Parts: sequence; structure tokens; C-alpha cells
Amino acid sequence: MPTFVHGLDLGERFYADAVRPILASAFPELAYSAALIGFGSDVLGYDTPQSTDHSWGPRLQLFLREDDMPLAPAISQALAERLPARILNYATSLGPTDNIDVILRVKAADHDDAAPNNGDDPAINHFVVITTLQEFFTAYLGVDPYEALRAVDWLVLSDQALLSVTAGRVFYDGLGELTPLRQRFAWYPDAVWRYLLSAQWMRIAQEEAFVGRCGDVGDDLGSRVVAARLARDVMRLCFLLERRYAPYSKWLGTAFARLPCAPRVAPALAAALAAPTWRERERGLCEAYVAVAVMQNALGMARLPPAILIRYHERPYLHIHAGHFASALYRSIEDAEVRALPIGVGDVDQWVDNTDALTTTDFRVRLRRAYQP
Repeated sequence: MPTFVHGLDLGERFYADAVRPILASAFPELAYSAALIGFGSDVLGYDTPQSTDHSWGPRLQLFLREDDMPLAPAISQALAERLPARILNYATSLGPTDNIDVILRVKAADHDDAAPNNGDDPAINHFVVITTLQEFFTAYLGVDPYEALRAVDWLVLSDQALLSVTAGRVFYDGLGELTPLRQRFAWYPDAVWRYLLSAQWMRIAQEEAFVGRCGDVGDDLGSRVVAARLARDVMRLCFLLERRYAPYSKWLGTAFARLPCAPRVAPALAAALAAPTWRERERGLCEAYVAVAVMQNALGMARLPPAILIRYHERPYLHIHAGHFASALYRSIEDAEVRALPIGVGDVDQWVDNTDALTTTDFRVRLRRAYQP
């Protein structure tokens, strides 16, 4: 087995040592951009040796102008004929598989069963996707990246989709358009951000008293399930407060651990999930609530309540009264289009909990109807 190299580093070496020289020789006048973005744990920087068992190897995307796309077959053929068999001891050729196409990749993960061949086949079945920026971004996001976005357009862009086009690494931006496009989608407009924060606080408000209520009637399993849901909601709130997109569940904890606020919040959440009683569970969650409330107040986005715990009506349960935070943030929204959205619903990540639905572009686009008056 070759020594493990992170996919972004491998992709950059692949571009610098193999792809770029071939393009410079065979297509010296070609304007293009090259990057490794889109799908994959390597794009997010979370790949490990375990990641190399499928859909992994020296790869990148080559972005052309629309007028130059007729050259794509010739470019692909030149790469197939001239690429070296290996880069850093990883084969540059994949085994038998379907067409390497960005649209199929997004919709069907068509390379899940592909594996690099042994490098002995002289015909390189390379992993260079040749496309346009418009086609690539539209395939991942479901919106034309060059058109003005409405508030509802942002709400059907899942965090994972936004990460797909803003994470990774740009190796060369000869078109001068890839970097500005990534910057455009780097974070939500302010009014949309406030709406999402309000909705996330509302999710906590809906269940924050149930850890105690379940435990109070002897439903310890139910209390644990609610605690786990609330812990995830707090984690996702931290991403919003830190202005970071949250990956889907496989990498949520890994990404959360890298947030600047994790040392303050993670121990409390871990204690809550490990607690043997509902009161200890509640104590850990409440500690996390106070920490994120302090973070929220420090942003100065609205006139918010203090970060203190109170009893839930007259019952023996403590909570942060997250609904007050949700209401104050919603009232701070001045954009009429955003204020017309359903209160407390948020984006698709906040009310859809199915990975296929969130990662299938056509399905997400159809969810836009849920936001219509």
C-alpha cells in the first residue's frame, strides 16, 4: 500500500506534476481553472487511509469556458494517453466503471464501486472531470450560480451542498471566475442568517423541557433520545454562530470538534449524553445552552435575553427559554422577503432529516414549494 497522502494534497500534486504540463504542451492557449471540490471526504479534509477503498485517488475538476467545451473530448484523450500511471504511488487510472460525469456523480454516486487498477493498463481511465463552472455549480446547488438568488433559493441549498462548492482547494483559476463564485456562496446573506438562527433556537425551544419530562415519568430511553436530538441541535447552532456550514452526519462531530467554540460546548454535551440520570442530562445540556447563549449575545444581532437558566413554568425542569432568543432574532430581520417566510421553519437542513433528500438536487429544488405562502 502506498503511503497515505490526503486527497487535497494528492490532487494538487496530480495537477502540478501531470495535468498542467500536458495542458501546457497540447493546449497552450487554453483558458481553464482547476480544483478539487464537490463530493468526498477528501474535499472536506477528513479523509483517512480508510477513505481510499472507494471513489478515491488522484483527481480534480477542469473547468472550461462554454465555447471551449467542444475541446473536452480531445483534452480527455490527451490526458488518457499522456498521464503517468502513478502519482505518489497512487494509480491515476480507475478500473471499469461508468462515465465519469459530474451530473451522474451528484445524482447517483456512480463511482462508489470503482477501484484504481494496478496501473499496468496503458489507457488511463483518468479521474479528471471536464465541465463548465455553470454546469458544475448548478448540478450541486440546483440554482444558476450567476443569477441573483432569492431568500428561498438559499433555504433549499443544504449545508452539504454549499460545502461541496466552497470547501476543497483551487489549484489554478485561469478563468478568474471560480474563486469569486466560491466567495459568493461562502455564507448566507445577513437576513437569511438571522432567519436560520431564529429557527435553530426554535428547534431547541420545542424540546428543551422534554429531557426532564420524559425522565420524570420514568421514560429514561425517551429522555436520552431527546437529549441526543438537543445535543445535535446545539451543535448545529454552533455552526451557525461560527458562520460555518455543517457537514452531514458522518462528519458532523469531526467538524464540530474543530470549531473555536468546541472546547467550551463539547464537554457539556458529552456529559449530557453520558449521564445516567435525567437530572444530570439536563445539567449538561443547560451548561451548553448557557455557553451558546453567551455566544449569541456577543454577536450583538438583537436585543436578546440574558444567558441564564429558568424553571419551565412551575415544573422542576430548567431551560434557557430558547423561544425568547428565537423571537428576538426574528424581530431583528428587516428584509421583507425573509420576513414573509414561514416562521421557525428554517432551511431544508432544519426540517428534513433524510440524507438522500438533502443530497439529491432535484428533490431539494422541489422542496421550494413548502415556502410558498
